Amino acid sequence: MDMQSTAQSQLEMARNVNDIGGLNNLREAIAKGDGKVLQEAAQQFEAIFVQMMLKSMRKAQDALADKDSPFNSEQVKFYRDMHDQQLAVDLSSNGGMGLADLIVKQLGQQDPNYRPASTVRADGNLPSLNRPVEQQRHMAQETVLESASKGTLSAYKDAMFDSPEAFVEAIYPYAQKAADTLGTDAKAIIAQAAVETGWGRYVIHDGEGNSTNNLFGIKADSRWQGEQAVVDTIEFDQGVPERRKAAFRQYPSLESGINDYVNFVQSQGRYQQAMASKDDTQQYFQALQQAGYATDPQYAEKVMAVYRSETVQGYQP
Repeated sequence: MDMQSTAQSQLEMARNVNDIGGLNNLREAIAKGDGKVLQEAAQQFEAIFVQMMLKSMRKAQDALADKDSPFNSEQVKFYRDMHDQQLAVDLSSNGGMGLADLIVKQLGQQDPNYRPASTVRADGNLPSLNRPVEQQRHMAQETVLESASKGTLSAYKDAMFDSPEAFVEAIYPYAQKAADTLGTDAKAIIAQAAVETGWGRYVIHDGEGNSTNNLFGIKADSRWQGEQAVVDTIEFDQGVPERRKAAFRQYPSLESGINDYVNFVQSQGRYQQAMASKDDTQQYFQALQQAGYATDPQYAEKVMAVYRSETVQGYQP
């Protein structure tokens, strides 16, 4: 077998994601100066990119999956991930998305008419590219909120108010007192509570049907000595929603729940930056998000959208 055939064989072996020696064969081909190495390396990079996309989609899918299903076991996920890895390699070696070709043109500089990316204005429609991911997040969050019921959990989420308007009117007096203490806008506090509970449609109730009056998603950590309720919730891991069980604080009334929110943000050292920005509503919520109040990467954005809504701003006490 001649050197060209040997190098080609090494490159073909590198395309098998489960072949541990694949990358070493690719390095050997580079050392021998094979001209096809750039194309192969670009395909490997595209395969990694495709694999990351598949992994993100799988994680979003897992948030919706039935945890008791035999098709959702760790063994099934293990072999599924192996299949996805090899699928990504096969897709890239057969044309894929064209990313490998772009890399070769950019780095190889073999086409005199090709314009480098650095000279091209970056005006891509990124919102349209991100839309499928946003839809996955929204679906995962809505499914968890709506699927929790009295018959499946010791605690569950249920409506406390008939409409957003009724929600705002009921909590405004307590929100105003809390705002006076914090030095913020009462309507900002209402907006945060609306995001946390879906305008009061998904307030946590204990197993006996009593509302926890927890409008701000405050969890029951080791410092909490009062009643608590365990319920399914959505947490974001690197931007991908996951369903988890968590214990949340339970209060005897809406007023006590809102008062505890005030104490919570005032007493936690990590929220001091937020307290320093309390005069600027947007900065306040951005600081809360950055300090880890919520794992949703768009938390501050969502609260501000509700804050600016007609339902909140149009309310007259």
